[in-house]
Amino acid sequence: MFDWIRRPAEASAARSAVAATAPEPAIGGSALEVVKRLAKAMSSVGKDAAEVRGALEDTQRVVLAQAEAMSALGAQLKQVRQSQDAISQATRQTGDAVQRARGALGGVGTEVGGIVQTLRQVADAAADITKIALQTRLVAFNASVEAKRAGEAGRGFGVVADAVKALAGQVETSSKAIIGAIATLDERVDRFSRELGSESSDSQQKLKKSAIHQAFADVEGDVKRIAASAEESGQTMLALNERAVALELEVQHAMSGLKTAFACSDRFLRLSEELIEQIAETGIEVDDSLYIRGAQQAAAEIGALLEQALASGAINLSQLFDEHYRPIAETNPAQHQAPFNSLTDRLFPQVQERLLSLSDKVVFCIAVDRNGYVSTHNKKYCQPQRPGDLVWNTANSRYRRIFNDRTGLASARNQRPFLLQTYRRDMGGGRFVLLKEATAPIMVNGRHWGGLRLAFNF
Repeated sequence: MFDWIRRPAEASAARSAVAATAPEPAIGGSALEVVKRLAKAMSSVGKDAAEVRGALEDTQRVVLAQAEAMSALGAQLKQVRQSQDAISQATRQTGDAVQRARGALGGVGTEVGGIVQTLRQVADAAADITKIALQTRLVAFNASVEAKRAGEAGRGFGVVADAVKALAGQVETSSKAIIGAIATLDERVDRFSRELGSESSDSQQKLKKSAIHQAFADVEGDVKRIAASAEESGQTMLALNERAVALELEVQHAMSGLKTAFACSDRFLRLSEELIEQIAETGIEVDDSLYIRGAQQAAAEIGALLEQALASGAINLSQLFDEHYRPIAETNPAQHQAPFNSLTDRLFPQVQERLLSLSDKVVFCIAVDRNGYVSTHNKKYCQPQRPGDLVWNTANSRYRRIFNDRTGLASARNQRPFLLQTYRRDMGGGRFVLLKEATAPIMVNGRHWGGLRLAFNF
C-alpha cells in the first residue's frame, strides 16, 4: 500500500543529532538539580492529572448512559401512566354501560310482561273461539238431524249443516292448537319475564338472582376490580415517576460536578505541561527535551519535503491544503480520503518511521493537518480494516482518520515552537494507554499546514 522508505544510516545520524544535549544554562548546580527535580515532579503531577481526567471521562460516560436511561425510563413511565389513565376511563365507561344495560333490561322486563298479558288475552280469545266452534258443531248437528227428518225437502239444508259442522270442527282444532302454542310460549316468556324482574323488593327473589342478573353482577365486579387495579397501578407509576424525576435531577447535579472536576483536572494538567515547557525553553535538559527536539526536527523535515513537492509540481497548493475529506465506505471507525494521500504515503514514512527509533519509549510519530487528519500513520498502525471488528480496527487501522479530540486538535493547531500534552490514548475495547506527547508545527512556505505529533510513554 505504502512506499515505506528506509535510510538506516541517516536515521542513526539523525538520532544522534536529536539526542545531542543542549548546553546547560549558567546557573548553580544545586539550583539546576532543583529545577530538574521540579520538572520531574510536575511531570508526575501531569500524569496523575491525566489519569484523573481519564477516570472522569469514564465516569462521565457512565453518567451520560444513566442520564439517557433515566430519560428513556421517564418516557416509558409517562406512556404507562397514559395507558393506566386510558384503562381507568375505559372501566368507568364500561361501568356506565353496564348500568345502562341494567336499566334497559328493566324496560325489557316491563315490555315482556306486557307481551305475557297480550298472549294470555290471545289465549282467552282462542278459548272463546273453541267454545263457539263447539256450539256451532252442536247447532249444525241438530240442523242435520232435522233436515233428515224433513226428507227430500230438507236435503239441501242437511248438506249445509254438514259443511258447517265440518268447518266448526276445523275451527275448534285450530283454536286448540293456538291455545297449546300460546300456552307453551306463555310459559317461556313468563319465565323470562320473571328472570328479568328477579331483582324486585322480594327478599327471596334477591337471594335467587337470575342468570342474566348474575352475569351483569359478575361483569360489574370484574370492572370494579380492573378499576381498582388501574388506580393502584397509577399510584405506583406516579411514585416511580417522581423517583425518576428525582434521579434525573441527581444525574444533572452529577454532570455539573463532573464539569467542575474536568475544569480542575484540565487546569492541573495544563499547569504541569506549561511549567515543563517553560523549563525546557530555558535550555535546561529535562526528561522531555529529547522528544521536544525530535518533534521539532521531524516537523522541519516534513515541511521541507512538502515544499519540495510543491516546487516540483508533484502537488499544488490547493490540493495540499484541501479540507474536503471524502468518507471511505463501510469503514468503522470512519476513514476518509484526501487529495494528498498518495504524496504523504510516499514522503512521510522516511521521517515518521525513523523517529520511532529515537527511544524505546516512543509509541508513534505522525504528521497531521490542522484538522487532526492523519493521512499516513506509522506502518504498524496502517493495517487494512477488518469488517465488523471495531476493537481491532481502532487499535491497528489508525490512518486516514480524523482525531479531532481535545488533544488531537491542540496538537494539530499549535503554532508555538512546541507543545507538551499528557492524555489517554483510546486503543479500543475499553483499553487506554497513558501517553505524553511533544508537538511541533509544520510550516509550508510560511503557512501553517499542521503538526508533528511524537507520543511516548512515561
